Amino acid sequence: MRESFVEKKLTTEAKKRGGLAVKFVSPGLDGVPDRLVLFPGGRLAFVELKALGKKMRPLQQLRARQLIALGFQVYTIDKPEMIGGVLDEIQSA
Repeated sequence: MRESFVEKKLTTEAKKRGGLAVKFVSPGLDGVPDRLVLFPGGRLAFVELKALGKKMRPLQQLRARQLIALGFQVYTIDKPEMIGGVLDEIQSA
């Protein structure tokens, strides 16, 4: 399963729930997660999307640890079945 397929499903599901899953790009800072998921009430998290069975590269793991150390949630999704649970966690945090 392609990463782009999972990414499209995430953006669609976030929108259905009244939120956004915006593309996150940070010029000059490589390895940041793919999407910033935003929900009403100031609920947000970073999401890295991967093809089925793929893992984050070392630089992506470093960025995830940095964001977590700052108090942000960071998720990795590699299959559509994970999307509902991740969005539930973000909305209830």
